[in-house]
Amino acid sequence: MRLSRASKQFHAPRACALIGALMVIVDTSAAQRPTLSKNVREYVAIDTPTVVLTHVRVIDGTGALPRENQSIVVRDGRIAALGDAASIESPPGAQVLDLTGKSVIPGLVMMHEHLYYPTGPGVYGNLSESFTRLYLAGGVTSMRTGGNSNGYGEINIAGEIARGDKPGPWMDATAPYLQGPGLGVTQMYELKSANDARRMTSFWADAGATSFKAYMNITRAELAAAVKEAHRRGLKITGHLCSITYREAATIGIDDLEHGFFVATDFVPEKKPDVCPGQNVGMTALAAVDTSAAPFKSLVAYLIAHHVALTSTLTVFETFTPGQPTPPGLDVLDPILKQQFEQFHETVNKKTESMYIGLFAKERAMEVTFARAGGLLLAGTDPTGAGGVIPGYSDQRQVELLVGSGFTPLEAIRICTLNGATYLGKATRIGSIAVGKQADLVVIGGNPAAQISDIRNVEMVFKQGVGYDPAKLIASVKGKVGLF
Repeated sequence: MRLSRASKQFHAPRACALIGALMVIVDTSAAQRPTLSKNVREYVAIDTPTVVLTHVRVIDGTGALPRENQSIVVRDGRIAALGDAASIESPPGAQVLDLTGKSVIPGLVMMHEHLYYPTGPGVYGNLSESFTRLYLAGGVTSMRTGGNSNGYGEINIAGEIARGDKPGPWMDATAPYLQGPGLGVTQMYELKSANDARRMTSFWADAGATSFKAYMNITRAELAAAVKEAHRRGLKITGHLCSITYREAATIGIDDLEHGFFVATDFVPEKKPDVCPGQNVGMTALAAVDTSAAPFKSLVAYLIAHHVALTSTLTVFETFTPGQPTPPGLDVLDPILKQQFEQFHETVNKKTESMYIGLFAKERAMEVTFARAGGLLLAGTDPTGAGGVIPGYSDQRQVELLVGSGFTPLEAIRICTLNGATYLGKATRIGSIAVGKQADLVVIGGNPAAQISDIRNVEMVFKQGVGYDPAKLIASVKGKVGLF
């Protein structure tokens, strides 16, 4: 990557006319660029008011074909101009990056992330420092936490990032899980009634949570109360469900459903209302579903008609599926946790029989069917399970897995950028590369539109026009993830 200052004079009539033609009205509701703390600046490679990315391939996140030999002018955290490199001159004083042979995609907008990781059976350690750095290093510039086991912690961390006190993506901070009795996780409050669900939703909205997640043992009445209160406040609610079927949740008004169809209990014979039959029971029933038959097609149509999105989290289920490769990024883990997961992965791959072998392939086909029918498919990684799902690395892997499911690279990139922004209601600001939008950009060595594995070659991540060094972010936590 060659960096230089613009040496030739800015040709005002030509350039101003062109830039003026490309400029749009700036969204004044967008967050202003924060003043970065010393802690954040440690990882910053570029923080110049005006930066030009030139001779670059632009993959804009909309699904459109890549545009070759482009220039992107970034000014004060926004995309000020975009067009053929030969047509756009660099403004005086701009920092110019010659990105010949490289690609730029929008910052990833990932919708099922966590700030905790399994450090033992049933034990989840909160890892706000290492995880936020790894997400950013992997190209994630916006994310939703798909469940909160740290109370005020995630809300405060989102605030610290927004103020420039901590490096990391912008965060849609989800409140603690909305969960009824039965799971036995001591970090979760257990709802007692529909009124309790409304009260809890109201309390955490007042506390600063910007999203909600219903969990496995919630009742229909409790979900309905939470949905009504969240929507009254202009907030959305998703769910990892079991006691409630997908169709029931769609009728109630839920906005999103996690893990694709993996956890749907719609196909469990004689399922009792408001009772979770067990996640394995649900997956066994799902494995027997004929995706070409009316029951599945009807469910897909119902979800789409009720504007319910689905979040794909193939990365976490891949770790349970025999025959899948070792997940990327394990070297950043604490050595004991790394060894722990490697032993688990070895055990999984020795299995000759597992329901995940067929179910993993079926789930991928189901997600493609949902998206092709017009459903809004989102993506996330869910760094839980037995481990091995490493922030940043797994977000890149999720894009690869979507391509392996049958999406084109351009479709997969859109799912992980513009679709997430659309769900969040921020598509006018983030999620694609266009004049006037926030300069959340990922510089990639190679061409992920032709070879999706190039998505791993992240060389720089711009968030609001500030360029972060992925190598420095990763080096700061390598060998220590799981500890902080």
